Amino acid sequence: MDKTLKSSSLSLLINIAFSAYHITFGVVTHSWWLFTVGVYYLILSIMRFVVIITHKNIQFITKFTGIMLMVLSIPLAGTVILAVVTDRGTVFHMIVMIAMATYTFTKVTLAVINLIRAKKHASQKVFMLRNISLATAAVSLFSLQRSMLVSFEGMTALEIQIMNAATGSAVCVAVFVLGINLLQKRYEK
Repeated sequence: MDKTLKSSSLSLLINIAFSAYHITFGVVTHSWWLFTVGVYYLILSIMRFVVIITHKNIQFITKFTGIMLMVLSIPLAGTVILAVVTDRGTVFHMIVMIAMATYTFTKVTLAVINLIRAKKHASQKVFMLRNISLATAAVSLFSLQRSMLVSFEGMTALEIQIMNAATGSAVCVAVFVLGINLLQKRYEK
């Protein structure tokens, strides 16, 4: 459990920095996409912080976290609509895209593996933290996909819109299901 809390604390610091970056550049560049993604990461950071510091009322925090994930899927859907209708994504150099892809796929892989391991663990706290990590990884995957579609040639604007709509919708559903998953789980600790 200590190892999990230490790694979650490090993830919390990274998410706060990531959130600050997105919010700042969203305001500076007038990008609703960057701003809303930053707020999404900020809310996930707050949820992670609450889970880390909570030692009592674990059942309440589990329900709260589940409900928050479900609620977060709603503004996330708005972000997806923004991505489809107005904001195609940011173009990056190929090397930056490869670095982003490596980071994102590592993040997604670790989140899935850790969530599977957490199901075997008796601690609700660990399970909540893993659900939050997977919600964070899902949005990172959507952000990566948006940037990759415009950074590499080969797709029309309509095809990019369709991909953004499909991937974004899948991410919204996944985050909502993670929230339901927390509301349905019962653990002893």
